[in-house]
Amino acid sequence: MPQTLTPGRWRGLKATSTADNRFNILAFDQRGSFIKMLPAGTPYETAVQMKRDIVLWLSPAFSAVLLDAEYGMQAALDLPGNKGLLMALEKSGYSGDATYRKIDFTEGWTVEQIKRMGAAAVKLLAYYHPQSGALAEEIESVIQKVTEDCHRLDLPIFVEPISYSLDAAVSRDSAEFARTRPAVAVETARRLSKLGVDILKLEFPVDVNIDKDEKSWRAACEAMSAASSVSWVLLSAGVDFETFVVQARVACQAGASGYLAGRAIWKEAVVMTPADRQRFIQEQGIKRLEMLNAITREYARPWTDFYRPIEITKNWFMDAPQALHA
Repeated sequence: MPQTLTPGRWRGLKATSTADNRFNILAFDQRGSFIKMLPAGTPYETAVQMKRDIVLWLSPAFSAVLLDAEYGMQAALDLPGNKGLLMALEKSGYSGDATYRKIDFTEGWTVEQIKRMGAAAVKLLAYYHPQSGALAEEIESVIQKVTEDCHRLDLPIFVEPISYSLDAAVSRDSAEFARTRPAVAVETARRLSKLGVDILKLEFPVDVNIDKDEKSWRAACEAMSAASSVSWVLLSAGVDFETFVVQARVACQAGASGYLAGRAIWKEAVVMTPADRQRFIQEQGIKRLEMLNAITREYARPWTDFYRPIEITKNWFMDAPQALHA
């Protein structure tokens, strides 16, 4: 049975999705990885303007955009009013070492600030492995606390778990890690979807550089959908667009509610001259989003399959105050 959402969370998901309740969301909350893509010594103002320009040039073709406070506020302020806005809460990167990754936060940047600036939703990224024992439990506790903070302010939350190897001798890109990846993805979806989060932003559950069988991709995505008790969207994880468009089709056919993709759309543009960048984004970037949007229209599962709004009576706000604070 669909879960009942409070009015703010319902409106937040409506504001970030299409008219038919699918997610066509551009991700441009990259900070550290974005700066590494730019020439050394690129001024802060140049990075901000570039992000702002790319977002605005692409805005006709997305339902919402995910941005960051550090480099994305100008883009957020100039975003057309009919486009949804998600803001990243976490600090770029993580604390701890490569096999013990904790969520890190920027001092002074809070859920309350995201609410006050008018964003429709919060995004929280967490490096997560369900077999990391006490660390997994700690990460889950942080996610649950942030989710409670968001819901107290009637904001929906998108949670983005990123898998990693717990063994420093085993690369995330190795065949050894690839063999475990589908099971890790399924267990991650199962555990995190129970924490009260509204939407999961999930990685493709198969390393397509190692497993070339599209049938196994579909099976892994279906298993992930079956494990998740909430709607989920696919992230692009920096893969080339040609790879991502196939992943998006498979994921949506298997139960995803759309995409939340970044570098697969715009990564080539950041190293171009301003004129070439504009031409590339307005031609190739828009075309890429339109291809993905056609996939979500045909195959994606509406997030409203998972949620419904509160029942409205004449005095609903007096008779059911829990509707505002659930």
